[in-house]
Amino acid sequence: MTGRVTDPDRLSQAAKAAGAADLDALLVTPGPDLRWLTGYDALPLERLTALVVDASGAPFLVAPRLEVPAVMASPAGGLGIEVLGWEETEDPYSLIASRLPAVRRVGVADRMWAEQLMRFRAAMPGAEQSLAGAALRDLRVRKSPAEVDALRRAGQAIDRVHRRMAQFLQPGRTEREAGAEIARAILDEGHVRVDFVIVGSGPNGASPHHEVSDRVLEPGDPVVVDIGGTTAEGYCSDCTRMYCLGEPETDFRTYFLVLLEAQQAACAQAGPGVSAESVDAAARAVIAEAGYGGAFIHRTGHGIGVESHEDPYIVAGNETLLEPGMAFSIEPGIYQPGRHGARIEDIVVVTGDGIERLNVTDRDLVVLEG
Repeated sequence: MTGRVTDPDRLSQAAKAAGAADLDALLVTPGPDLRWLTGYDALPLERLTALVVDASGAPFLVAPRLEVPAVMASPAGGLGIEVLGWEETEDPYSLIASRLPAVRRVGVADRMWAEQLMRFRAAMPGAEQSLAGAALRDLRVRKSPAEVDALRRAGQAIDRVHRRMAQFLQPGRTEREAGAEIARAILDEGHVRVDFVIVGSGPNGASPHHEVSDRVLEPGDPVVVDIGGTTAEGYCSDCTRMYCLGEPETDFRTYFLVLLEAQQAACAQAGPGVSAESVDAAARAVIAEAGYGGAFIHRTGHGIGVESHEDPYIVAGNETLLEPGMAFSIEPGIYQPGRHGARIEDIVVVTGDGIERLNVTDRDLVVLEG
């Protein structure tokens, strides 16, 4: 299994980005930004762990002394950054403040706990706080070739799970039973963590974020299967396909074909230089023209990388122009409350002249005979 994707240049890039955003330093606590910058997947604990990216100096990482061995065993240990272990009776917030005596503005991790934010504010009362994401977003949103390779392998791994779906979706089983086997398959096929398993059968398919329940799968049920995980390289997968336990109702197949056309239209629209919102509009136009506009109740997509959901978001109002290296889902849906629903999702990455789909399994409705 390939190790976590890291790049020592990310720290220097982050320092430059902080300076360009008029921030003197970034304070990065456990979460996606810390993983992306250092490869250290730190546990979010009441004891503070924080990477300090000084816009005009060397970065350093503060961690509880008992966590220092884990830091050094992670990819962060090979980056050559200073690691300061603090004792139980020390105040790590004051320790960081003492190393940054002249800061005017700091960027705090977007997912920092409120408790930590307040303690940093008390330790550095003269420093204005803003979000570190303002500096890091542009760095993370354009994936490097190594990151695209990692996302491609994650996509291949989740595709292998979808190809096994006939083993799991059978009349008489509950969604929960099928979901448990799917989760095991996600790990078996190359992930180290299961991020989510959605098995939405029959009327449950009309709830986009339904997970699993004790509902028994029945002959004729359409089933939404939306699954994803994280690989050892630290990158996420996410793919939705539609299954039916025997022949579906005529009206379901009718709107499924509309959905298939909408997903293709959005993929055809996506590419360098077009806006994120125009991709959403392309899918929405097909669905609305067929009379199902009110049944498409969410955005068309979300970015993906070290998080399942990150920038760029494929939604009305997002005028961001797509660039090579941006990776995101294209997943329109149509939902009929009380009856059934459908969604088709691929992860795509923008190339120099279009997109590459990172999921390649058949997007048509898969009819499984019980």
